[in-house]
Amino acid sequence: MNNQAVFNIAEICARHGITDVILSPGSRSAPLTLAFARHPAYRGKLRVVPDERAAAFIGLGLAQATRRPVVLVCTSGTAGLNYAPAVAEAFFQQIPLLILTADRPPEWIDQLDGQTIRQHNLYGAHAKAAFDFPADTTHPDAKWHAERIINEAINLAQAGPAGPVQVNIPLREPFYPKAGEEVVYEQDVKIIREDHANAVLLPAEILDLRQRLRAAGRVLVVAGQQAGGPGLTVALYDFAAVRRVPVVADVIANLRDVFAVHRQDIFLAGLPKEQKAALQPDLLITFGQSLISKSLKLFLRDAAPAQHWHLQATGPVADTFRSLTRIVRVQPAAFFQQLASFETKDYGPAEGSTSNLSATQYNLSWSSAEQRGETALNNFFESKRGRFQELIEVFNEFSIFQQVLGALGDGTALHLANSMAVRYANILGLPADKQIEVFANRGTSGIDGCNSTAVGGALAQPTRPVVLLTGDVAFFYDRNAFWHNYPTPNLRVVVFNNHGGGIFRMIEGPRQQPELEEFFETHQALTAENLCRDFQLRYFPVASFDELDAALPVFFAAETGAAVLEVFTDSRTNAAFFEEYREAVKAAFS
Repeated sequence: MNNQAVFNIAEICARHGITDVILSPGSRSAPLTLAFARHPAYRGKLRVVPDERAAAFIGLGLAQATRRPVVLVCTSGTAGLNYAPAVAEAFFQQIPLLILTADRPPEWIDQLDGQTIRQHNLYGAHAKAAFDFPADTTHPDAKWHAERIINEAINLAQAGPAGPVQVNIPLREPFYPKAGEEVVYEQDVKIIREDHANAVLLPAEILDLRQRLRAAGRVLVVAGQQAGGPGLTVALYDFAAVRRVPVVADVIANLRDVFAVHRQDIFLAGLPKEQKAALQPDLLITFGQSLISKSLKLFLRDAAPAQHWHLQATGPVADTFRSLTRIVRVQPAAFFQQLASFETKDYGPAEGSTSNLSATQYNLSWSSAEQRGETALNNFFESKRGRFQELIEVFNEFSIFQQVLGALGDGTALHLANSMAVRYANILGLPADKQIEVFANRGTSGIDGCNSTAVGGALAQPTRPVVLLTGDVAFFYDRNAFWHNYPTPNLRVVVFNNHGGGIFRMIEGPRQQPELEEFFETHQALTAENLCRDFQLRYFPVASFDELDAALPVFFAAETGAAVLEVFTDSRTNAAFFEEYREAVKAAFS
C-alpha cells in the first residue's frame, strides 16, 4: 500500500488550522477517510453524513458560521455530483470549501468501470479552481507536486473572494491497510502559507474620492448580503452620520442598528413614481452581495445614478443596477473608516452638484419614507385586531411569521429558507432590541439545502440558538439533513406547511394561470410528524393562534432540545391575506 501522499493531506490540513471535515461513506475514498479518521487532530471530531447533497450543505453551514474553510470528502462517481448545489451556493456566497473527490486512476476513465464518471473540473465555472492530484506519488517530484497542490487549494479557498476548490484524487487498490499496519503522518510535509493584505486607500485616492463625494450631493449607500461585524457597523455609522448619508440594508445585510433603512420593501412598493424621484441618488455606493428586495433593485435600476461605486477588495464585480462606474478595491470597513475620518463638517451640495437637495434634505427624504413604511405596516396589523387587541384575522402565514420573529431569543442565528420565508422576514424585519445574525442561501436562492445549512450552523456553534424558518416544500426536499448521528439540541425549525408551493399564489404570472394548482403549486399531503419520530426531534403541530401562543414558549425553551414547530395554514387564505397587505400599502402611499 502506497498512500503516504494521501495520508499527508490530513497533516497539511491540520497544519493550516482546518478543524471541520465532513465525510460521506465510500470504498474508493477509504484512504482519505482513514487519513482524517486516524489523525490526532481529527480523531473523534469528524462528522459522517451519508447523503452527499446534505453533507455539502452542512459543510456550507459550518463554514458560514465559523468563517473558516471546511473539508468535504466523498467517493467516486455521482457522489461528487451531489455536492454540486452546495458548491454553486458556496461560490456565489463566497464561502470557503475544500472538496476532496476520490476517483479512479486516469487510465480507467471512460472504460466502463463501475462508479466512474468524468470528474476532472467537476464543478466547472462554479468552483474557484480544480486540481488533479497525481495518481502516482512515489517519485520525490510527484510527492512535492501533491503537497503543493493541497497547499495551493487551501490558500485559494480562503483568498478573497473565498469559495470552493476541488481536488480530484485518483486512488488505486488496495485502499485499506493490512491488519496491524499503521497510518503514518510525515512531519516534514511542505506547508505554504498566504498572508492576506489589509488594503487601505492611498492618500491620493482618498482625496479624489472626497472631492467626488462633495460634488455628488445626494449619496446613497446600499448594503448587500454579508456577514457584518462591529468594525464595519461602527465605520459605516460614523460615515453616515458625518456625511448625513442614508444607508439601506436588507435583512440579510446584518446591519441591525437603527441608523439603517429597513422598510424599503414596503415604501418602494407603495410610493408613486413622482415621490420616488426625491429618493434618487447622484452617487450610489454599494458593498456586499445580493439583495432580496425586488422593489429596491428595480428602483436602483430606474434611478440611473450618474455614479455608482462598488466596494470590494478582490474578485469580479457584478453590475447589478446597470450603473457601475467605479470599483474601489478596499474592504468596506476600511473605506468608510478612512472617508469618515476626513469628513469633519457638514457638507451641503458642492458647487456644480446636479442635486437640488442638500445632503440633509436627501437624508430626511429617506427617513420620512422609512417612517411611512413602518407606520403602514403597523397600521395594517392594528386593523386586524379587535377592540380589546385580540387577533381577529384568520390564521395565516404573514401574521404567524411576525409572531415567530418577535419570539426569537437574543443572540439567535436565524436561517431563512428561500421562497416566502426570506421575503416575509425582509418585509417584517427583526426585533430591534435583539442581536440576531441572519443566514440565507441567496447565492443561488435554491431551496435544496436550507435544512442542511441550518444543521451545519447548529453543529458549528452548539451553545448558540439556531432557528430555521422554512416552507414545507423546502423542508421536505432536504429531509436527509437530519440523517446523521450528531446531536443538535440548539436547533429549532419552524415549518410553514400550506401543503404546496404557496409562493406561486403570491407572485405575478403563475397566480393568474389556470395550471397554477397542478403544475406550479404542486399540492403535497406530507406532515413533519413521521420525520420527527424518525430523527428523534420534538414535534409541535399548531393550527390556530391559541395553539401557537401555547407552543412558542415551550418550543424555544433551552431545555426542549432539537424540535420542529409545524404550522398548518391554507394556501388560499395566505395569498388573500397577503394581497390585503399589498392593497393596504398602496392605499397608505396614494
